[in-house]
Amino acid sequence: MATEPDPDRLRELEARLSKVKAKEAPPRSAAARGFSQGELAWRMVIELATGIMLGSGIGYGLDVLFGTLPVFLVIFSLFGFAAGVRTMLGSARELGRKAEQADKEGN
Repeated sequence: MATEPDPDRLRELEARLSKVKAKEAPPRSAAARGFSQGELAWRMVIELATGIMLGSGIGYGLDVLFGTLPVFLVIFSLFGFAAGVRTMLGSARELGRKAEQADKEGN
């Protein structure tokens, strides 16, 4: 026993829907234009981990070659950490510059 829909309410609903659809979509952030925030975070984590792993690998290789196991491993692990942080900060600076350019072009 369904009743017929009220035509006045339907017209009012149609008017409200068309008004909402006419509104402009919110602007996308600079990160959303290229990469998501999660992808950017993973990129930085991978850069840091890669630096540490490369430094540790080089240090371990030199320790095996020279027979001084913990010395070069520790030194090059720290160098790898520093290189990873430097690379990660460089990527963050690059992404910041791209975001600023996108904001300037958008305005």
